[in-house]
Order: sequence, then structure tokens, then C-alpha cells
Amino acid sequence: MSILISVRELAARIESGMRTVVLDARWTLAEPHGLEAYRAGHIPTAVSVDVEDELSDHGVAGRGRHPLPTEAAFTDAMRRWGIRSGDLVVVTDTTSNQAAARAWWLLRHAGHESVLMLDGGIDAWVADGYSLETGVNVPEPGDATAHFGAMPVIDIDEAAALPDRGVLLDVRAAERYRGEVEPVDPKAGHIPGAVSSPTTGTLDADGRFLAPDVLAERFAALGVVPGTPVAASCGSGVAASHQVAALAIAGIDAALFPGSWSQWSNDDSRPVATGSAPR
Repeated sequence: MSILISVRELAARIESGMRTVVLDARWTLAEPHGLEAYRAGHIPTAVSVDVEDELSDHGVAGRGRHPLPTEAAFTDAMRRWGIRSGDLVVVTDTTSNQAAARAWWLLRHAGHESVLMLDGGIDAWVADGYSLETGVNVPEPGDATAHFGAMPVIDIDEAAALPDRGVLLDVRAAERYRGEVEPVDPKAGHIPGAVSSPTTGTLDADGRFLAPDVLAERFAALGVVPGTPVAASCGSGVAASHQVAALAIAGIDAALFPGSWSQWSNDDSRPVATGSAPR
């Protein structure tokens, strides 16, 4: 599975006029809507994507803080972003793709095969000497249609059972996994049996993904090797998409648990583990 595009490759496509849809999907817990930052400076031609409102369905109750959007809503979003069937789409952000991976994953899940992440994100673009533009780009509407099902997904019951037959990776910060702090959700700790695998550990000092062999070695140390059933969980299904991408780079197929800890911790019937051990 092709995952990444380099800054130079993207710049060459934009400069040559090759049709490329660039999506700016900035998101953090502190600033969930990235439009203001996008207006102040973004990669030329990029279109702003709202992770909160376009990559989630907040009308769904009981499935965490960022439930997946419907096919119809995501089709509308894809067309609003100007995506046509067969387009190359490049997604990026300012957090080394930890948010943009949600757009990457959803586009792949929707059946759009030609979607890549900019390795290192917008910071890498600037560091390599390329300029940003200001304002807002409004593209001509596209014709793409979402057909979900191309990427594996697990629900809360499958997440509970997975540690007995495979590996459930918890990609949140280690202190959240251990239950020492919980800034967002009602309970601190982790799903019993889940293995701590902070997604920041898949990046180098420049915010780029580690090499495939290094990632494969990292995941093998956590019990994940090709053929092992594996899924990624985080706070609410955003950062877990980044770990799914890292696993794909390592040659490992992984499922996403969209509800993640935000769904689990709001269900009083679910047990909670704390400390550094899975159980």
C-alpha cells in the first residue's frame, strides 16, 4: 500500500500543474477547527478540511467523540473538496500527519485508492524552503462517491475480545495509557489487554515516519508481526488512524477502533486497567 509522498514530489506536481487535490486537515485537542490557521498559511492549492465537522458525525450517540461520518455525508465532503474519481489526493497537517491520517484513512475506507500523506507534513514543506499561501481555496465540485468498507473496522465488543487472539495497540501518550492523567474522557486507564504504543514513537526527530524495517522491528517488539490480528485504538479514533498508516508502511494490515477510549470509558459496563501492564 502506497502511503507517503515527499515534499519535493508534491512540489513538482503542483508546479507542473499535474492534477493533485491537497487537503489541509489540521486538528488538535486545543484547536479542533483548523480554518484560522489554514487561512494564515497553507500549501498552495490546498483545501481546508474540518476534522470535527467533516470527518466525524456528532449526531451519533454512544460511539465516542469522533464517530465515523455516513457515506452520504462523506460523499458530500469529498465533492466539496473537489475530488474527482481517480484523482491523486495528498493530505497533510502541522502535527506530522497525526490528524491528517484520519482523512487518509477515511478516503481509503471510502474506496478512493489514490491518497497519500505528505511525509513530515506542512512543517517539512516549510523546512525544505517552499512557501505557503494565504486565504481560502474553493475548488470546483468533484464527482467522487464514498463506498465504505475498503479498510477494516472493529466495534467495541471486538476491541474487548481482540487481546485474547491478537494485539490491540493503544496509541495515546503513555501516561494516559497508565491512567496517570486523563484530560478529556471520564475515566483514566486503558482497555484491559491493550498494549501501549504511542503513535509519536513511529516518527523520527523531524516528524517523518520511520523507515519500514525500523517500524516493523518496533511493532514486532510489541507482538505484532505479519499475520497477527491487530487493531489500533486512541482517544477518539483520530490518532489511531496514524498508527494504522505506520503499520501499513511496515507491511502490516490493521483495523481501526473508531470509538476508542472515548467510547470505552463512557460505558460503565466496561472494565478499566491501569498501570504499565496490559492487564
